[in-house]
Amino acid sequence: MTTMTSTKTINEHAFTSGLSDSQVATLAHLAHEVNFKEDEIVLVAGQQSKHFYLLLEGSVCIEVSARSYVVWVQILNPGNAFGWSALLDHHDTLFQVRAREASRALCLDGERLSAALHADSELAAELFRRTLKLVAGRVQATEARLAEMCGVKLQ
Repeated sequence: MTTMTSTKTINEHAFTSGLSDSQVATLAHLAHEVNFKEDEIVLVAGQQSKHFYLLLEGSVCIEVSARSYVVWVQILNPGNAFGWSALLDHHDTLFQVRAREASRALCLDGERLSAALHADSELAAELFRRTLKLVAGRVQATEARLAEMCGVKLQ
């Protein structure tokens, strides 16, 4: 994927839509396209986060995984983002992420993205604001899934 293509893709992605041209150009310079096979583990809980993803095609499942079970927490579709732990220095991934089907995403290297955010406080503030919404959605999805498993109806 060329920088011009990734610029257009970033402009159109729900997570990054509305960023300034210079902010989009910064992210496009950091992005490369990746593909996941059906059932491929994209992120493993407990491992250091290294990449932030913008989902373009397909779907992935956010999961809590233990030795004897896996529980899905949330299903993400194109327009969603995941791997937010990569935006934090030396932070471990909290959830496992698995491709539910063949999927395509833009991948941003966490270290390079962190450096770009340190260099551009406006971009940092906007991405962290958007990421906080993403994290809040993950917490709500986890709460809803736990309530469902316990037979509790949330209002």
